[in-house]
Amino acid sequence: MLAAVADAPGRLAEAVAVREVDGPPAPGAGEVVVRMVASTVNPSDAVTVSGAYGSRTTFPLVPGFEGVGVIEAAGPGVPPGAVGLRVLPLGSAGAWQQYKRLAYPWCVPVPDDLPDEVACFAYVNPLTAVTMVERFCGPGVRHVVVTAATSAIGGQLAELLAGRGITPVGVVRGTPGRTVAEPSRWRAVIASDGPGWRERLRAETGPGGADVVLDCVGGDVGGAVHALTARAGVFVHYGLLSGTPLPAECFAGGGARVELFRLRDVVQRTGGRHLPALFAPVFEHLRHGRLGTAVARRVGLSGLAAHLGSPAAAQPGKTLIALQA
Repeated sequence: MLAAVADAPGRLAEAVAVREVDGPPAPGAGEVVVRMVASTVNPSDAVTVSGAYGSRTTFPLVPGFEGVGVIEAAGPGVPPGAVGLRVLPLGSAGAWQQYKRLAYPWCVPVPDDLPDEVACFAYVNPLTAVTMVERFCGPGVRHVVVTAATSAIGGQLAELLAGRGITPVGVVRGTPGRTVAEPSRWRAVIASDGPGWRERLRAETGPGGADVVLDCVGGDVGGAVHALTARAGVFVHYGLLSGTPLPAECFAGGGARVELFRLRDVVQRTGGRHLPALFAPVFEHLRHGRLGTAVARRVGLSGLAAHLGSPAAAQPGKTLIALQA
């Protein structure tokens, strides 16, 4: 089969090569083999291939945490009727290959009314957004700040918050050509490379500061936003797009509590047994046209390595990988 493989840590464009590898062996007890249909590229793939999670990453590695496929073979102990099910195969990387072998409990059945190109994007961003809003933005929360507001998940967070009557303030890097997906959902969008941006943010969140911050940037921008978070508020840190950790003073006490949100912890909690219930609200949103992901580019697996090294890979919008092409 074809697989995209990183033999050693590095940048995606330099570390990943597509080549023929042995297909998976027959599934053992409780296992299945999934024929992968579609996947995508996420920041989590780049971070993992970079070697940032050295304690739990082994090379060579097939990246890809998100994708959809069809169960083609099942081992002893797998429920009858599993073969032919469309599923999200979770729990590990490995979506950037034509077949993936894994334990059956890590397969989340996909509703029949969700197309592949919708189901493909159900995991990383929508599940993170739904879980964080449910956990941290309950009754009484009024002032919310979202960093990286032009990102796909930034737009999804704003959509979910709007459903709760909350109009968030967005913080962006001011990258030319990038705008928020739906401006009407934001109270204000503030560029962190503009003059007086901290003062503007303070004015928008009020003298008490933000009740909740949803931050996937970290670094100096994250530190500055943390300083403008209410002392009784919560600063939810779930990503590191800046590549720089939050300043140490964010954890020194005396300011807002920093909550480190890791989707991996949510998913791995029960060995996969809770996943259908966890995904039920995500599928319901997708079914009604919410939390959608715009596909900007489509590429076959055979052309993925060349794509990762092209200028198109750095452009806004998601890439859909057709894994049987």
